[in-house]
Amino acid sequence: MSFTKISEIGEFGLIDKISTIVSETAQQTPLLSSGIGDDCAVYVRDKNTYEVITTDLLIEHVHFDLLTTPMEHLGGKSLSVNVSDICAMNATPLYAVVSIAIPNSISVEMIEAFYTGMKNAAMQYGVAIAGGDTSASTSGLMISVTVVGEVSQQKLVKRNTAKPGDFICISGELGGSNAGLLALMREKQLMLDHMHDEQNQSDFQTNLEDYKDAVSRHLLPKARLDVVKKLAQLDIVPTAMIDVSDGLASETKHICRQSKTGAVLFENKIPIMSHAREIADEFKDDVISYALFGGEDYEILFTVSPNDLKKIEEKDDLTIIGQIKPEDEGIKLADMFGKTIDLEKLTGFQHFIPHKDDEDLADEEDIWGEEN
Repeated sequence: MSFTKISEIGEFGLIDKISTIVSETAQQTPLLSSGIGDDCAVYVRDKNTYEVITTDLLIEHVHFDLLTTPMEHLGGKSLSVNVSDICAMNATPLYAVVSIAIPNSISVEMIEAFYTGMKNAAMQYGVAIAGGDTSASTSGLMISVTVVGEVSQQKLVKRNTAKPGDFICISGELGGSNAGLLALMREKQLMLDHMHDEQNQSDFQTNLEDYKDAVSRHLLPKARLDVVKKLAQLDIVPTAMIDVSDGLASETKHICRQSKTGAVLFENKIPIMSHAREIADEFKDDVISYALFGGEDYEILFTVSPNDLKKIEEKDDLTIIGQIKPEDEGIKLADMFGKTIDLEKLTGFQHFIPHKDDEDLADEEDIWGEEN
């Protein structure tokens, strides 16, 4: 029997194979409206209401590092990233179940702090923590959160319903989470270097005051339930939605591939967090890469019909950043000089794939196209 490494097909290739295997099971539940392939599974509760369900794993040393992540922040983030998926369906969260596998290195006080953070987030979103499971772990802290929400049939939004001519919009600002992570990782390395410096035994003091806004964006992101409410107030039902967990480029590609469309994003329209710009300058990075490929901003990316464009224009916290195009035009990033990058050749974060160094992005062959 031959064996294929998961890294050879990547995270999304693996998901495709799993989806193919389990797709037949969906026929056993006619009320399952939508399964693998969107932010949430969708179950028809009655003729007017859909139930939406999402689940996420957070694994120590993969999704978080306890050297840089306070337990209370981790609890809040664990719930927020799931509520964000509910928001990406234009839905409202209702309740959550939480399971954790706990190694011997974790104390009772740490678990109390974790659940305190989760409770604070739950109170903010109006979510009930309804139960879960606990287990011992021999390989680090593992957290599994499932959130259930609801949405009326008329307001449910998926990824696969964008159409050419629709405008692409984003909530908030991007790049802050990636910038905050970089600041945290540098501080962690300085701390580790200090611990191994036999010539200097004085106490190490962290210095993150200048980066606190970006660090907070990474450690304690907020699910944009307020955006769902704002769209309702504006009487807008987007044509497609997704949350920005893997980076703006990846999420745009998800919408386009499932909607069978292309897209153009305008670089100078993408809202960037000011602290992300400062950190990018300090690290000598191009800040647009933080927005496109950094991920974990948990803003809402959505498309609207041209008929709704005026409702969005000049609204605080909502920005028009591009337009959906026919599929054969591809997925492009256009700069202010009219040149384009083919975003289909570049990828954001994927599990199972070795990470590319930042400088490798500059070596991609023919990423710049001709002037429009």
